[in-house]
Amino acid sequence: MGKSTTARFFKQAGVPVFSADEVVHQLYCSEPVLSLIIRTFPGVVENGQVNRLKLSKVLINNHEKLKALEKIIHPLVWKKEKEFVNRARQQGKKLIVLDIPLLFETNSENRVDSVIVVSAPSAIQKKRVMNRPNMSEEKFAAINAKQISDEKKKERADFVIDTGKSLDNTRQQVFHIIKSLLKDVSLKN
Repeated sequence: MGKSTTARFFKQAGVPVFSADEVVHQLYCSEPVLSLIIRTFPGVVENGQVNRLKLSKVLINNHEKLKALEKIIHPLVWKKEKEFVNRARQQGKKLIVLDIPLLFETNSENRVDSVIVVSAPSAIQKKRVMNRPNMSEEKFAAINAKQISDEKKKERADFVIDTGKSLDNTRQQVFHIIKSLLKDVSLKN
């Protein structure tokens, strides 16, 4: 947890950041996604936008509905990701960050050169998530049940950013990783 802050630090350092969550929110307001969601999840679109609270209630404990949504959304997110990567390459960027919340759960780690896991102690994670609008204990438990544990993610990561400390500490970790990755890139060239 603390992904948004960490992503902001990468951006401030000049590293382009692709946010899968932001793309999903954009897709929820556009065609053909709206029509597909209206057909698949009647009653969750209001005033031309997906009501995320209503959608989350439909999905919370329904694996089939979640898979149906992923079938609509994931290919479009991957397309946007590919466009982002190609644009960054054309601009000569040496590093980019792909902020993908379910990287391991979607078996997407093989699409990247290095994996950075953003983590904090579980009590801090829970407090941060529970402070989000429309969050409940039930929803928090359902989200956690669908994700690989933080410990397993950290084991599979190349880098771990601990966001349980100060913002300055997090910023320093980000800059250290950037320096390390840029050094790696220059050695490969």
